[in-house]
Amino acid sequence: MRVAVVGVQGDVEEHVVAAKLAMEKLGMEGEVVATRKPGVVEKSDAVIIPGGESTTISKLIFREVNGKTIAEEILTLAEEGKPIMGTCAGLILLSKHGDEQVEKTKTKLLGLLDVKIRRNAFGRQRESFQVPLEFKGVGVVEAIFIRAPAIVEVGGGVEILAKFEDYVVAARQDNVLGLAFHPELNVEFGDTRVHEYFLNMVEC
Repeated sequence: MRVAVVGVQGDVEEHVVAAKLAMEKLGMEGEVVATRKPGVVEKSDAVIIPGGESTTISKLIFREVNGKTIAEEILTLAEEGKPIMGTCAGLILLSKHGDEQVEKTKTKLLGLLDVKIRRNAFGRQRESFQVPLEFKGVGVVEAIFIRAPAIVEVGGGVEILAKFEDYVVAARQDNVLGLAFHPELNVEFGDTRVHEYFLNMVEC
């Protein structure tokens, strides 16, 4: 099994470490590969889009290299039913509908998750926080929010996995998983349950 982590910008290495550890815990054989160019995602069984700056990540994944884009490869993988996970900025990119900030920056979205998101829903970097969340199918996880977005509208076929205050902060639609927080940072506590949940979405 191969898991690709889109490595153009953001918490790339943390996701690689967390996914590798989760794979070991589940007894799965395979590799986790960070990539900046097209050609890797299309040969993978699952893909993770990390946090970072959504406008920058969007520009880089939609940029054509030798006639291909990472975005096209992600969309193809999704059509094939392979799992896609986006965290923080990755959630924004997976969403079908953005807010005025997304429109203002002309950020192109992948549109794989039928939700509307709000960028920086909880404030700027200095308002970052950590809170225990009940995550459906996982249990209570320590969720770390850093300049986090939030889901403000949910379409049909979308399963709500976690909420904080009035916001949806984790949702799944078929093989697409979107999180407003940073589960990769929990590897510091040895907790890889969210990544294990994601890996279990892979049809072996």
